[in-house]
Amino acid sequence: MRPFLSSRVASLWIALLLLQRLPLPVLAVAFAEDGVKPAIVPGVSVDQTRLDRLRAARMPAFDRPLMFDTPEADAVLAALEVFPPDNPWNLPVDQWPVAAHSRGMIAAIGADKPLRYNPDMAFVLVPPGQPKVEVRINAYPGESDPGPFPVPNNTPIEGWPANFRREPATRSLTLDDVQRGKPSLDADRHGIVVDPVNRKLYEFYRLTRTDGGWTAEQSSVFDLSSNRQRPDGWTSADAAGLPIFPAVVRYDELARGRIEHALRATFRDTRRAYVYPATHYASRKTDPRFPRMGERFRLRKDFDTSKFSPPVRTILEALKRYGMFCADNGIDWALSVAPDERIPVLHDELRKVKGGDFEVVEPPPGYVPPTLKPGQRD
Repeated sequence: MRPFLSSRVASLWIALLLLQRLPLPVLAVAFAEDGVKPAIVPGVSVDQTRLDRLRAARMPAFDRPLMFDTPEADAVLAALEVFPPDNPWNLPVDQWPVAAHSRGMIAAIGADKPLRYNPDMAFVLVPPGQPKVEVRINAYPGESDPGPFPVPNNTPIEGWPANFRREPATRSLTLDDVQRGKPSLDADRHGIVVDPVNRKLYEFYRLTRTDGGWTAEQSSVFDLSSNRQRPDGWTSADAAGLPIFPAVVRYDELARGRIEHALRATFRDTRRAYVYPATHYASRKTDPRFPRMGERFRLRKDFDTSKFSPPVRTILEALKRYGMFCADNGIDWALSVAPDERIPVLHDELRKVKGGDFEVVEPPPGYVPPTLKPGQRD
């Protein structure tokens, strides 16, 4: 027995739904002796509005690396489909049930702590012909993907430029300074490269430029056209083994007034465990009240977002619809936002939202993750 429908039957079924303009449910698979039968799981559907927008978009051609904080990058990003429609990053969870452990977990993290954000995850878009270079992996080679990689000379490092230019102590640093380790090599220094034409994502932990070339502690490659995960037990540039780029709040999304994916969040105390879609943990703690890597949180449906500014309201509505994954250790309740100087400072408004305004959610009964294989953790 195969745990999927034949491609012809699935394609015809999806086409009929699209012609009728109906929400596109995700298939769960029910096994029977005479074959595989599709079952529609209540509360699990892909975002039809997102699909319609992407289907109508046309990606502009470009022939040089584009920094994320430019109008040229905005136009490319608006047409980029990040992972298939049924990927967990793209699934709305506004109808998912609240987990039984939700209240205790929220209390353990801190119900009175504020929602925060880091203007951290910068990235660069590269054309399909971008030359590939070697990156020497010096800490986690056994859990890294091999190169070479299309890393351009203008690859930004975590926090560049907004987080550096807004602080007096680092305002004078250049991109080359930051690439070479200033002000500190001890920071996470994530580097992210996106090839939107080939739909490939390259992410690095502690990416550093030296006179002898690029080095990093870890490298991960993701196929944005596939639901394929990291191997079970492997890390990525994020502690959870998850990709970072799909979770970042970007300027083009805030300008459009709609974020169409889950976000990522950090927490100080995480558990020595992980749950789909995560593949890795980064803690020795076993308290069941602490979140596992991959734990999914959602802003409560009754939270009033009407008095917030348009950018913050867009973020909060996304947290209601898509939620956020526990992705790394760090400041409690902290989201990742692109360090784009076009995005206003959001701290004062986000801090009005508290941990107690969130709840932990879990998939409805019958949900079958698109990448889950027999024997894999769920």
